[in-house]
Amino acid sequence: MAEYTRLTHTFGPLYDCESRILILGSFPSVKSREAGFFYGHPQNRFWKVIAALTSSPVPGTIEEKKNLLHKNHIALWDTIFQCDIIGSSDSSIKNVVPADLSLILETADIRQIFCNGATSARLFSRYQGKTLGRTAVRLPSTSPANAAFSLNRLIKEWQPVKAAITIPSD
Repeated sequence: MAEYTRLTHTFGPLYDCESRILILGSFPSVKSREAGFFYGHPQNRFWKVIAALTSSPVPGTIEEKKNLLHKNHIALWDTIFQCDIIGSSDSSIKNVVPADLSLILETADIRQIFCNGATSARLFSRYQGKTLGRTAVRLPSTSPANAAFSLNRLIKEWQPVKAAITIPSD
């Protein structure tokens, strides 16, 4: 039987002062932890969804991924900074230490927060939403574990991100 491991996030958030949208995952998968960057599992559809929403080619390298996000004013981080977890299983997560979102929110004019999946949304609501006085839009997970959603269905459900990207800056 698999055992719990106490893990701390091994890489920081991606954002800059031009970020206007914050997308929160739950906690990096084994593959993301190995890659040292968000959504590192080759079957995760996150990068394909973001590319479709921004009419961009699917990025391959971490540098291309960072450029795509910066160009579209998207910040990425996770709701969890530290937890006990079995492998990559969101359903196994316990003993959560939430991520501190204040630096992102103090640095950037974040106008909308989106949560990639139910676990991220539940934990944001529990740990960060009330404290920050912010709400987040729950989106279906791009994880390969969410087999109920095809890529096309994910792109359709993630349209609020596209709408937020196209809102003009003041």
